[in-house]
This record gives sequence, structure tokens and C-alpha cells, in this order.
Amino acid sequence: MTDRPDRLTYADAGVDIDAGNTLVDRIKPAAKSTDRAGVMAGLGGFGGLFDLKGAGFDDPVLVAATDGVGTKLRIAIDTGLLDTVGIDLVAMCVNDLVCQGAEPLFFLDYFATGKLGVDEAARVIEGIAAGCREAGAALIGGETAEMPGMYAKGDFDLAGFAVGAAERGTLLPAPTAPGDVLLGLGSSGVHSNGYSLVRKAVERAGLGWDAPCPFAEGDLGAALLAPTRIYVRPLLAAIRAGGVKALAHITGGGLTENLPRVLSDGVAARIDLRAWTLPPVFRWLADTAGLEQAELLRTFNAGIGMVVVVEAARAEAIAALLAEAGETVHRIGHLVAGERPEVHYEGGLA
Repeated sequence: MTDRPDRLTYADAGVDIDAGNTLVDRIKPAAKSTDRAGVMAGLGGFGGLFDLKGAGFDDPVLVAATDGVGTKLRIAIDTGLLDTVGIDLVAMCVNDLVCQGAEPLFFLDYFATGKLGVDEAARVIEGIAAGCREAGAALIGGETAEMPGMYAKGDFDLAGFAVGAAERGTLLPAPTAPGDVLLGLGSSGVHSNGYSLVRKAVERAGLGWDAPCPFAEGDLGAALLAPTRIYVRPLLAAIRAGGVKALAHITGGGLTENLPRVLSDGVAARIDLRAWTLPPVFRWLADTAGLEQAELLRTFNAGIGMVVVVEAARAEAIAALLAEAGETVHRIGHLVAGERPEVHYEGGLA
């Protein structure tokens, strides 16, 4: 090759390979902290390896889920509070996996930015590792993409991919029937859906992220970044105890659209909205944005992050098991005969 004085390097184009290598070295301890039975290799290979037999499975069915954090990232970037969005990323994937009756096994992340900041990226990925530890999943790989011209300065995006497994014949949902009981597990806040509307409400209120929070202690931005609750370990224990027929992760679409996804034909849900108290963040959002109850229930989780459909005879035992594991459990309704899977509400949100 000719030695030219005007030659370009990859760094001149805005991509710093050394920064990427530094990040990999920085996050190796965090990834190592998520090791579990079945992990076969650490970071650095062309693919992550996992041994299903080593994880204790005999005849497994694999279950996969992928998701992001949505525009909740905008708040994290604007405030510089980057330590918990990785937990959100993991939660959005593993909470979906457990709804199929699957145990999360491993996780991969995708971090894309215009200019890689090692410290900022490491904080995000260390949050991902924290979420993986909570879910019992191993962080076995990922991708950091530095793409000049694709993102504004300081911006980044996240995606996650989780794989779990269940023994053949144990997948959920199982057939549901009239009389089955609905247990609602309390959410930790808005979780990771509806943030485009959240940001509009904050804009309408004329507040900055550093303003005193009108519904909780501390700053508004920090309060809205409360990480999504990970329900995996308590729910796996409940499934293994017997009596759980279905699980519905309450994400975008709220109770109105997510619960019908796990109901059998000819069965509908009847939910008593007086069975729990609407958390302050949702009361504030409803007041600020002028939300109708139907809109709130179709956009946000309204304080119920997961619904557990259980046999009536096992409802009290499962509720007690979940409460002992640290979940806030509400008996929110039951299933009835209906022409199609849908949700009928009684009363109003308190």
C-alpha cells in the first residue's frame, strides 16, 4: 500500500477500536458475576456457548425473547442516570420468558452509539449484569456498535435478547377456565412502557428532570427511572409449586390487551379495579395528562406488573408463596365464560 500523507484511519472516521477493547476488559468482571450452571465460555469469542444438559435439562424446549427500553432511555441520557436502564432491558425480556413457563438461561445485549464513552457504556452494561444476576441468567455476549453519524452526540440505544428453557410438556399458558383466580403482582412504577406519553405529560407540566418530584421524594427524573421489577424467581417457584395456569406480563397495551393473550377461547376476565390502590405516579400522570381511565389501563401497567392465573383451590397458597418471596399480591378478579378472551372491569381505579 502507498504511504500517503492524507491517508485516513478508522479513528479519523470516528470509530475507536481501542475504546471498544477497553470496554470489553472493563465489563468482563460484571459478566463473570452472572455465571450460572451451563455457561461454557466467557466474553471474547465469536459466539456465546451454553450447555443445556449442564444446566440440568433433560428434554428442553427453548424460548426466546427480545426487547428494548423505549424512550425511557431519553430520560436516562438527559439526566446522566445510566445505572438502572440495563436492569430495565433485562426485565423486559426475562419477564416475557417466564410467562411461557421458561427459566431464563442467558442474555445478550446490543449497545449502539455514535461515539463510544467507555465509562457511560460500562455503567449501562453493569446494570445489565445486575438484572441478569437477579433473573438467574448469564450475560454471555453482546455487541457494542460505534456508528458515527447515526446518533446525536451523547445518544445511544439498547436492545436485549434472552433465551430460556422449559422441559417439554410444562410450557405455559395451560388451558384456563371460568372460576380461575387472577392474582396481580405490584409493579415498581411505570416500568418501561408509555414513556412517550410520560415525557409529554412532564412537558405539559413545565417541569425539568431535576425538579422536585410531585408524587415521590427526590428528583422527578430519578423517580421516573425506577427500574422495571423482575418477577422471575418468585414466579418460577410458584410454577413449580403447581396450580399456575398462565402468566401475563403487563407491558404496552396494559391489562386490557395483555391479559387476553393468555386466556383460552370462551373465557373472559373480570377485574375489580377497587382491589388495589393506583400508585401515586399514575395518579399524577392521569391528572397532568387528563387521561381517561380506559386510556390509562391500555397504556400503563396501573400498578400491576404481572397477572398470575391460578386454579381457585390453589389461589391462597400461591398468593402466600409469592408474598413470602417479597411480592405485593392483590386478588384482582377471576375468569368467567365469555364469547372471546377480553377484560371486563368493575368499579374504578382508587
